[in-house]
Amino acid sequence: MTQALVFYNSVAGLVTVVFVVFLYRIKNERLIERMILLVVIQVAILILGAMLYPVDGFGRLQLLAWGVFLHFPLYLIASGVMLFDKSRLFFYALVILVLIILGVAVDAFLIEPRRLEVSRTTIYSAKLEQPIKVAVLADIQTDNPGTYEARVLAITAAENPDLVLLAGDYLQIYDQDAYQVAVIELRNIFKDAGLKPPLGIYAVRGNVDHNDWTAIFQELDVRPFTTTETLDLGAITLTGISWLDSENPNLIIQGSDEYHIVLGHSPNYSLGEIDADLLLAGHTHGGQFQLPGIGPLLTLSLVPRSWAAGLTEIKPDQYLLVSRGIGLERGSAPRMRFLCRPELVILEIKPAQ
Repeated sequence: MTQALVFYNSVAGLVTVVFVVFLYRIKNERLIERMILLVVIQVAILILGAMLYPVDGFGRLQLLAWGVFLHFPLYLIASGVMLFDKSRLFFYALVILVLIILGVAVDAFLIEPRRLEVSRTTIYSAKLEQPIKVAVLADIQTDNPGTYEARVLAITAAENPDLVLLAGDYLQIYDQDAYQVAVIELRNIFKDAGLKPPLGIYAVRGNVDHNDWTAIFQELDVRPFTTTETLDLGAITLTGISWLDSENPNLIIQGSDEYHIVLGHSPNYSLGEIDADLLLAGHTHGGQFQLPGIGPLLTLSLVPRSWAAGLTEIKPDQYLLVSRGIGLERGSAPRMRFLCRPELVILEIKPAQ
Protein backbone atom coordinates (compact mmCIF):
# COMPACT_ATOMS: atom_id res chain seq x y z
CA MET A 1 0.00 0.00 0.00
CA THR A 2 2.93 2.33 0.66
CA GLN A 3 4.08 1.97 -2.95
CA ALA A 4 0.56 2.73 -4.17
CA LEU A 5 0.34 5.86 -2.02
CA VAL A 6 3.71 7.15 -3.22
CA PHE A 7 2.87 6.58 -6.89
CA TYR A 8 -0.66 7.97 -6.69
CA ASN A 9 0.35 11.08 -4.74
CA SER A 10 3.31 11.70 -7.02
CA VAL A 11 1.15 11.59 -10.15
CA ALA A 12 -1.67 13.59 -8.55
CA GLY A 13 0.81 16.19 -7.32
CA LEU A 14 2.39 16.46 -10.77
CA VAL A 15 -1.04 16.95 -12.39
CA THR A 16 -1.84 19.69 -9.89
CA VAL A 17 1.44 21.51 -10.59
CA VAL A 18 0.99 21.26 -14.38
CA PHE A 19 -2.56 22.62 -14.21
CA VAL A 20 -1.58 25.52 -11.94
CA VAL A 21 1.39 26.44 -14.14
CA PHE A 22 -0.88 26.34 -17.21
CA LEU A 23 -3.37 28.71 -15.56
CA TYR A 24 -0.58 31.04 -14.48
CA ARG A 25 0.78 31.30 -18.03
CA ILE A 26 -2.47 31.97 -19.89
CA LYS A 27 -3.71 34.85 -17.68
CA ASN A 28 -6.56 35.85 -19.97
CA GLU A 29 -10.23 36.70 -19.70
CA ARG A 30 -11.21 33.04 -20.02
CA LEU A 31 -9.23 32.08 -16.96
CA ILE A 32 -12.32 31.14 -14.91
CA GLU A 33 -13.76 28.91 -17.64
CA ARG A 34 -10.46 27.13 -18.14
CA MET A 35 -9.98 26.75 -14.41
CA ILE A 36 -13.40 25.04 -14.17
CA LEU A 37 -12.55 22.78 -17.10
CA LEU A 38 -9.30 21.76 -15.42
CA VAL A 39 -11.22 21.08 -12.18
CA VAL A 40 -13.40 18.57 -14.05
CA ILE A 41 -10.34 16.97 -15.65
CA GLN A 42 -8.47 16.79 -12.35
CA VAL A 43 -11.43 15.20 -10.55
CA ALA A 44 -11.70 12.62 -13.34
CA ILE A 45 -7.98 11.83 -13.08
CA LEU A 46 -8.11 11.52 -9.29
CA ILE A 47 -11.13 9.19 -9.40
CA LEU A 48 -9.96 7.04 -12.30
CA GLY A 49 -6.43 6.84 -10.90
CA ALA A 50 -7.75 5.55 -7.58
CA MET A 51 -10.28 3.15 -9.10
CA LEU A 52 -7.91 1.65 -11.67
CA TYR A 53 -4.87 1.22 -9.42
CA PRO A 54 -4.27 -2.50 -8.68
CA VAL A 55 -5.07 -2.51 -4.96
CA ASP A 56 -8.08 -3.82 -3.05
CA GLY A 57 -11.31 -1.88 -2.64
CA PHE A 58 -10.32 -0.30 0.65
CA GLY A 59 -6.98 0.70 -0.84
CA ARG A 60 -8.76 2.48 -3.69
CA LEU A 61 -10.86 4.36 -1.16
CA GLN A 62 -7.70 5.47 0.63
CA LEU A 63 -6.15 6.73 -2.61
CA LEU A 64 -9.35 8.58 -3.42
CA ALA A 65 -9.34 10.16 0.05
CA TRP A 66 -5.84 11.54 -0.59
CA GLY A 67 -7.05 12.98 -3.89
CA VAL A 68 -10.19 14.57 -2.45
CA PHE A 69 -8.74 15.93 0.77
CA LEU A 70 -5.22 16.92 -0.36
CA HIS A 71 -4.68 17.40 -4.08
CA PHE A 72 -8.08 18.83 -4.96
CA PRO A 73 -7.95 21.56 -2.25
CA LEU A 74 -4.34 22.40 -3.20
CA TYR A 75 -5.41 23.01 -6.80
CA LEU A 76 -8.37 25.13 -5.69
CA ILE A 77 -6.15 27.22 -3.40
CA ALA A 78 -3.47 27.81 -6.03
CA SER A 79 -5.92 28.65 -8.79
CA GLY A 80 -8.03 30.76 -6.45
CA VAL A 81 -5.08 33.04 -5.71
CA MET A 82 -4.71 33.72 -9.44
CA LEU A 83 -8.43 34.46 -9.72
CA PHE A 84 -8.46 37.03 -6.93
CA ASP A 85 -8.20 40.00 -9.30
CA LYS A 86 -10.48 38.45 -11.93
CA SER A 87 -13.54 37.77 -9.79
CA ARG A 88 -13.71 38.37 -6.07
CA LEU A 89 -17.05 36.53 -5.87
CA PHE A 90 -15.61 33.43 -7.53
CA PHE A 91 -12.52 33.65 -5.33
CA TYR A 92 -14.60 33.72 -2.13
CA ALA A 93 -16.72 30.83 -3.43
CA LEU A 94 -13.52 28.79 -3.83
CA VAL A 95 -12.41 29.77 -0.33
CA ILE A 96 -15.71 28.52 1.10
CA LEU A 97 -15.44 25.26 -0.87
CA VAL A 98 -11.87 24.67 0.33
CA LEU A 99 -12.89 25.38 3.95
CA ILE A 100 -15.75 22.90 3.66
CA ILE A 101 -13.46 20.18 2.27
CA LEU A 102 -10.83 20.80 4.94
CA GLY A 103 -13.50 20.92 7.65
CA VAL A 104 -14.82 17.53 6.56
CA ALA A 105 -11.26 16.16 6.57
CA VAL A 106 -10.54 17.42 10.09
CA ASP A 107 -13.80 16.00 11.39
CA ALA A 108 -13.50 12.69 9.52
CA PHE A 109 -9.88 11.89 10.34
CA LEU A 110 -9.20 13.67 13.64
CA ILE A 111 -12.47 14.15 15.54
CA GLU A 112 -15.19 11.60 14.80
CA PRO A 113 -13.15 8.36 14.95
CA ARG A 114 -12.83 8.73 18.74
CA ARG A 115 -15.93 10.82 19.47
CA LEU A 116 -17.85 8.01 21.09
CA GLU A 117 -21.63 8.22 21.29
CA VAL A 118 -23.63 6.26 23.85
CA SER A 119 -26.77 5.32 21.91
CA ARG A 120 -29.73 4.55 24.16
CA THR A 121 -32.68 2.54 22.89
CA THR A 122 -35.72 1.07 24.64
CA ILE A 123 -37.97 -1.70 23.38
CA TYR A 124 -40.84 -3.52 25.06
CA SER A 125 -41.87 -7.16 25.21
CA ALA A 126 -44.70 -9.07 26.87
CA LYS A 127 -42.27 -11.98 27.35
CA LEU A 128 -40.36 -10.18 30.11
CA GLU A 129 -41.38 -9.64 33.69
CA GLN A 130 -38.32 -7.59 34.66
CA PRO A 131 -36.36 -5.06 32.59
CA ILE A 132 -32.96 -6.05 31.23
CA LYS A 133 -30.22 -3.62 30.28
CA VAL A 134 -27.98 -4.86 27.48
CA ALA A 135 -24.69 -3.29 26.38
CA VAL A 136 -23.71 -4.05 22.78
CA LEU A 137 -20.09 -3.51 21.70
CA ALA A 138 -19.35 -4.21 18.06
CA ASP A 139 -16.21 -3.85 15.99
CA ILE A 140 -13.66 -2.72 18.55
CA GLN A 141 -11.42 -3.40 15.54
CA THR A 142 -8.18 -1.81 16.66
CA ASP A 143 -4.54 -2.41 15.78
CA ASN A 144 -3.26 -0.58 18.87
CA PRO A 145 -5.36 -1.19 22.02
CA GLY A 146 -4.99 1.69 24.46
CA THR A 147 -6.70 4.56 26.22
CA TYR A 148 -9.62 4.83 23.81
CA GLU A 149 -10.66 1.21 24.20
CA ALA A 150 -10.14 1.48 27.98
CA ARG A 151 -12.45 4.50 28.05
CA VAL A 152 -15.14 2.67 26.08
CA LEU A 153 -15.08 -0.29 28.47
CA ALA A 154 -15.04 2.00 31.52
CA ILE A 155 -18.16 3.75 30.21
CA THR A 156 -19.74 0.34 29.63
CA ALA A 157 -18.99 -0.75 33.19
CA ALA A 158 -20.41 2.51 34.57
CA GLU A 159 -23.73 1.72 32.87
CA ASN A 160 -24.10 -1.39 35.08
CA PRO A 161 -25.60 -3.54 32.32
CA ASP A 162 -27.24 -6.86 33.07
CA LEU A 163 -25.78 -8.40 29.91
CA VAL A 164 -22.82 -7.49 27.68
CA LEU A 165 -22.72 -8.72 24.10
CA LEU A 166 -19.62 -8.45 21.90
CA ALA A 167 -20.42 -8.61 18.18
CA GLY A 168 -17.00 -9.51 16.76
CA ASP A 169 -13.99 -7.88 15.07
CA TYR A 170 -11.71 -7.20 18.03
CA LEU A 171 -8.23 -6.82 16.49
CA GLN A 172 -7.31 -6.14 12.87
CA ILE A 173 -3.60 -6.86 12.72
CA TYR A 174 -1.83 -8.90 10.05
CA ASP A 175 1.64 -9.20 11.57
CA GLN A 176 1.54 -12.23 13.88
CA ASP A 177 4.04 -10.90 16.44
CA ALA A 178 2.21 -7.57 16.72
CA TYR A 179 -1.07 -9.46 16.98
CA GLN A 180 0.10 -11.54 19.94
CA VAL A 181 1.17 -8.38 21.79
CA ALA A 182 -2.18 -6.72 21.07
CA VAL A 183 -4.07 -9.78 22.33
CA ILE A 184 -2.46 -9.36 25.74
CA GLU A 185 -3.04 -5.59 25.73
CA LEU A 186 -6.73 -5.91 24.88
CA ARG A 187 -7.18 -8.72 27.41
CA ASN A 188 -5.67 -6.50 30.12
CA ILE A 189 -7.98 -3.65 29.16
CA PHE A 190 -10.96 -5.97 29.64
CA LYS A 191 -9.56 -7.10 33.00
CA ASP A 192 -9.08 -3.54 34.22
CA ALA A 193 -12.62 -2.54 33.18
CA GLY A 194 -14.06 -4.90 35.80
CA LEU A 195 -17.15 -5.78 33.80
CA LYS A 196 -19.28 -8.23 35.80
CA PRO A 197 -22.85 -8.18 34.47
CA PRO A 198 -25.13 -10.64 36.29
CA LEU A 199 -26.24 -12.37 33.06
CA GLY A 200 -22.67 -12.55 31.72
CA ILE A 201 -20.54 -11.42 28.79
CA TYR A 202 -20.79 -13.23 25.46
CA ALA A 203 -18.75 -12.85 22.28
CA VAL A 204 -18.97 -13.95 18.65
CA ARG A 205 -16.33 -13.94 15.97
CA GLY A 206 -16.03 -11.28 13.27
CA ASN A 207 -14.59 -11.48 9.78
CA VAL A 208 -11.22 -9.85 10.62
CA ASP A 209 -10.60 -12.00 13.70
CA HIS A 210 -7.82 -14.60 13.69
CA ASN A 211 -8.54 -18.27 14.15
CA ASP A 212 -7.31 -18.04 17.75
CA TRP A 213 -9.53 -15.03 18.52
CA THR A 214 -10.79 -16.59 21.75
CA ALA A 215 -7.29 -16.09 23.24
CA ILE A 216 -8.31 -12.47 23.85
CA PHE A 217 -10.78 -13.67 26.47
CA GLN A 218 -8.60 -16.20 28.28
CA GLU A 219 -8.83 -15.77 32.07
CA LEU A 220 -11.84 -13.46 31.59
CA ASP A 221 -15.48 -14.07 32.47
CA VAL A 222 -16.40 -14.02 28.78
CA ARG A 223 -18.21 -16.84 27.03
CA PRO A 224 -17.14 -17.01 23.35
CA PHE A 225 -19.35 -18.73 20.79
CA THR A 226 -17.03 -20.76 18.57
CA THR A 227 -20.01 -22.33 16.77
CA THR A 228 -23.68 -21.43 16.51
CA GLU A 229 -25.20 -22.30 19.87
CA THR A 230 -28.24 -21.45 21.99
CA LEU A 231 -28.06 -20.88 25.74
CA ASP A 232 -30.77 -20.54 28.39
CA LEU A 233 -29.91 -17.54 30.57
CA GLY A 234 -33.05 -17.79 32.70
CA ALA A 235 -35.11 -14.75 31.79
CA ILE A 236 -33.93 -14.85 28.18
CA THR A 237 -32.59 -17.21 25.55
CA LEU A 238 -29.38 -16.21 23.77
CA THR A 239 -28.19 -17.63 20.46
CA GLY A 240 -24.66 -16.80 19.37
CA ILE A 241 -23.89 -17.54 15.74
CA SER A 242 -20.63 -18.20 13.95
CA TRP A 243 -19.13 -15.75 11.48
CA LEU A 244 -20.08 -17.88 8.47
CA ASP A 245 -23.63 -18.33 9.74
CA SER A 246 -24.01 -14.60 10.28
CA GLU A 247 -23.13 -14.10 6.61
CA ASN A 248 -25.84 -16.54 5.50
CA PRO A 249 -29.03 -14.76 4.31
CA ASN A 250 -30.84 -18.12 4.34
CA LEU A 251 -30.02 -19.04 7.93
CA ILE A 252 -32.70 -20.76 10.01
CA ILE A 253 -32.84 -20.28 13.79
CA GLN A 254 -35.49 -22.02 15.88
CA GLY A 255 -37.57 -20.01 18.33
CA SER A 256 -37.97 -20.03 22.10
CA ASP A 257 -40.81 -19.41 24.55
CA GLU A 258 -38.57 -16.97 26.40
CA TYR A 259 -37.41 -13.63 25.10
CA HIS A 260 -34.94 -14.66 22.40
CA ILE A 261 -31.85 -12.65 21.44
CA VAL A 262 -29.62 -13.64 18.52
CA LEU A 263 -26.08 -12.27 18.37
CA GLY A 264 -24.09 -12.34 15.13
CA HIS A 265 -21.42 -10.28 13.43
CA SER A 266 -22.88 -9.60 9.99
CA PRO A 267 -26.54 -8.54 9.73
CA ASN A 268 -27.02 -10.72 6.62
CA TYR A 269 -28.50 -13.51 8.74
CA SER A 270 -31.49 -11.29 9.53
CA LEU A 271 -32.75 -11.98 5.99
CA GLY A 272 -33.21 -15.64 6.88
CA GLU A 273 -35.87 -17.49 8.88
CA ILE A 274 -34.92 -16.26 12.33
CA ASP A 275 -37.51 -16.97 15.02
CA ALA A 276 -36.33 -14.49 17.64
CA ASP A 277 -37.38 -11.22 19.23
CA LEU A 278 -34.13 -9.27 18.92
CA LEU A 279 -31.36 -9.68 16.34
CA LEU A 280 -28.01 -7.99 16.99
CA ALA A 281 -25.11 -7.36 14.61
CA GLY A 282 -22.22 -5.07 13.74
CA HIS A 283 -19.88 -5.32 10.73
CA THR A 284 -21.28 -2.39 8.71
CA HIS A 285 -19.68 0.35 10.86
CA GLY A 286 -22.75 2.31 9.77
CA GLY A 287 -20.88 2.82 6.51
CA GLN A 288 -18.22 4.92 8.36
CA PHE A 289 -18.84 7.74 5.86
CA GLN A 290 -22.36 9.07 5.43
CA LEU A 291 -23.75 11.92 3.35
CA PRO A 292 -26.63 14.14 4.50
CA GLY A 293 -29.92 12.92 3.07
CA ILE A 294 -28.24 9.88 1.52
CA GLY A 295 -26.80 7.92 4.41
CA PRO A 296 -24.03 5.30 4.13
CA LEU A 297 -22.43 4.86 0.73
CA LEU A 298 -21.01 1.43 1.53
CA THR A 299 -22.24 -1.13 4.09
CA LEU A 300 -20.64 -4.41 2.89
CA SER A 301 -23.84 -6.27 3.70
CA LEU A 302 -26.90 -7.62 1.92
CA VAL A 303 -29.47 -5.91 4.12
CA PRO A 304 -31.20 -2.72 2.95
CA ARG A 305 -29.19 0.42 3.68
CA SER A 306 -31.92 1.58 6.06
CA TRP A 307 -31.20 -1.51 8.20
CA ALA A 308 -27.42 -1.03 8.24
CA ALA A 309 -27.32 1.07 11.42
CA GLY A 310 -29.63 1.55 14.36
CA LEU A 311 -32.85 -0.20 15.38
CA THR A 312 -35.30 -1.49 12.76
CA GLU A 313 -38.55 -3.35 13.26
CA ILE A 314 -38.17 -5.84 10.42
CA LYS A 315 -41.28 -7.85 11.34
CA PRO A 316 -44.05 -7.23 13.88
CA ASP A 317 -42.37 -7.38 17.31
CA GLN A 318 -39.06 -8.47 15.80
CA TYR A 319 -36.20 -5.98 15.89
CA LEU A 320 -32.81 -5.83 14.23
CA LEU A 321 -30.22 -3.64 15.91
CA VAL A 322 -27.02 -2.99 13.96
CA SER A 323 -24.30 -1.11 15.81
CA ARG A 324 -22.05 1.42 14.07
CA GLY A 325 -19.22 -0.10 16.09
CA ILE A 326 -16.48 1.21 18.32
CA GLY A 327 -13.53 1.23 15.94
CA LEU A 328 -12.54 1.56 12.30
CA GLU A 329 -11.66 -0.49 9.27
CA ARG A 330 -7.87 -0.88 9.37
CA GLY A 331 -5.39 -2.30 6.89
CA SER A 332 -5.45 -0.38 3.60
CA ALA A 333 -8.68 1.50 4.35
CA PRO A 334 -8.79 5.24 5.13
CA ARG A 335 -9.22 5.65 8.88
CA MET A 336 -12.12 8.03 8.85
CA ARG A 337 -15.69 8.53 10.01
CA PHE A 338 -18.06 11.25 8.86
CA LEU A 339 -21.57 11.82 10.21
CA CYS A 340 -21.17 8.32 11.62
CA ARG A 341 -19.73 8.43 15.12
CA PRO A 342 -18.57 5.26 16.85
CA GLU A 343 -21.13 4.03 19.32
CA LEU A 344 -21.69 2.01 22.44
CA VAL A 345 -25.27 0.75 22.36
CA ILE A 346 -27.20 0.60 25.63
CA LEU A 347 -30.44 -1.23 25.04
CA GLU A 348 -33.15 -1.48 27.69
CA ILE A 349 -35.70 -4.24 27.15
CA LYS A 350 -38.74 -3.60 29.35
CA PRO A 351 -41.95 -5.50 30.07
CA ALA A 352 -44.80 -4.36 27.84
CA GLN A 353 -47.09 -1.87 29.57
